[in-house]
Amino acid sequence: MSDILQKIVAVKKQEVSVKKQSFPISKLEQSILFDRPINSVTKNLQPTGIIAEFKRRSPSKSVINNSHQVSHIAKSYEDAGVSAMSVLTDTHFFGGSLEDLVFARANTCLPLLRKDFTIDEYQIIEAKAHGADLILLIAAILSPEEIKRFSSVAKNLNLQVLLEVHNLDELQKSPMEAIDLIGVNNRNLKTFDVSTQISKDLAPHIPQHCTKVSESGLSNPMEAVELLDFGYQAFLIGESFMKTDQPGSEAKKYVDQIKNPSR
Repeated sequence: MSDILQKIVAVKKQEVSVKKQSFPISKLEQSILFDRPINSVTKNLQPTGIIAEFKRRSPSKSVINNSHQVSHIAKSYEDAGVSAMSVLTDTHFFGGSLEDLVFARANTCLPLLRKDFTIDEYQIIEAKAHGADLILLIAAILSPEEIKRFSSVAKNLNLQVLLEVHNLDELQKSPMEAIDLIGVNNRNLKTFDVSTQISKDLAPHIPQHCTKVSESGLSNPMEAVELLDFGYQAFLIGESFMKTDQPGSEAKKYVDQIKNPSR
């Protein structure tokens, strides 16, 4: 595990411990969003497979954009024709919150990914209670037993599961029975360099029943078009949109170019 992931996990454990005391699972299950029907991400990927992200900042890039309201961005992403939306809910390192997820849910019918660092079953129930359709599990911070247990909890809640991997070892160690999507992170966690080559290298090793997702560093639509030939059906893109004044308009350009790559 990289130094930055170790720091994030340490903070996350403290946060979750406090939350479990102040807002128990019994209260989460009373949320008006808890029993809403889940909007399947995998059934909504056509025609472009873009999962557009709302992200204010990151440890590697510091502030990306603090001026946009998530409610506006959610609507603009939907209008742009993306397939789903990812919402960063980590506060300490990414400037997000669960309130962002709720506001996104109130302003779009898109499937929503709660993007956070899941280290406890509590967070999965929390995601359901705040309007998520899909949760993220990161292989780099979880044991095979945790991946199996957490994905099973998600399935019991009818949530879909995106498992993020950075290399072949993480992919091969992970139980896949309850995984819906495999996200290959193109960012090297040691150097923070990005390259889609890792997505290409891991493509043939991803189980057939899992939807292939390429994540990070996809600033050029032609990179996504190229990855279609490697079996990728979805592309998680955040910074390329969020660093602009009009993330929705930028997403629309991306959508149009993937639909019509010869233009």
